[in-house]
Amino acid sequence: MDKIGVAVCGNSGIDYLVHDKGIRKFRSLLKIDNQEYEDFVEINSDDFYSRLEKNPDLDISTSQTSTGKILEMYEEMKASGYNKLLVITISKQLSGTYQNAVLAAKMIDIDVVVYDSFSLTYIEALMAMTAKKMADENKPLEEIIEQLDKIKDNNHVYITVNTLKYLIKNGRLSGVAGALGSLLKLRPLLHISKEGKIDTLAKIRTTEKAREELKHRFLSEIKGKNVTPFIVYTNNMEEMLDLKDELENHGLNDILLIPLTPVVGCHAGPGTMGVGYIEKV
Repeated sequence: MDKIGVAVCGNSGIDYLVHDKGIRKFRSLLKIDNQEYEDFVEINSDDFYSRLEKNPDLDISTSQTSTGKILEMYEEMKASGYNKLLVITISKQLSGTYQNAVLAAKMIDIDVVVYDSFSLTYIEALMAMTAKKMADENKPLEEIIEQLDKIKDNNHVYITVNTLKYLIKNGRLSGVAGALGSLLKLRPLLHISKEGKIDTLAKIRTTEKAREELKHRFLSEIKGKNVTPFIVYTNNMEEMLDLKDELENHGLNDILLIPLTPVVGCHAGPGTMGVGYIEKV
């Protein structure tokens, strides 16, 4: 019988959730003023957003986990007795993490499946938690992947940002969209597309109106569906608790709040909020 090991990248935010500690994590690096920090291990979300609030012009950049570091994790998992590995990553449209995980898989003599979540944050974390539970139940790898495909095909995340500055600076939106946003001081409504990209849905004049449009689209889309809802926040947890109350007034229950990790948050900036769901099918 196969012994399947499960790993997920830190962009999932799984470190901030109650989860099976048998899930292995590999984390990206955040560079602030030329000093490197391992995401969550050396700097958590509260620390990062506090620093960014105090100095919005911090020199920040990120780098994905190196191929060598991922290979080291694979070797440790093999030594622990796993003969197959399922490795879940942030969308390859948003990071080079997927490619590094694939490269590392070619350097070890056990079966490694690198699974592109086509997303990030809670979508990715739920995939890892689901995979680990099924692996512990001795489900075959093919069946586990089928379940991950269902999660991938039945979710949607909406996002608003206070400024396009960080998305443009880090290349997550096109230069044209960025120039237009800076000129008109727009607050775009974004989403994670089915291709795993961050795309603009609407260009709105104020943060308040962008958030109202986000809520309208989200509530319209989930109408009549059985969903697991979640809210993603940065330095604005109090506001998001109010949003949680508002969504509960629309009949939603068990709404999870999860912070954006520093590595993801440095691309979005303070004041970012996201609302998403996974349909139960």
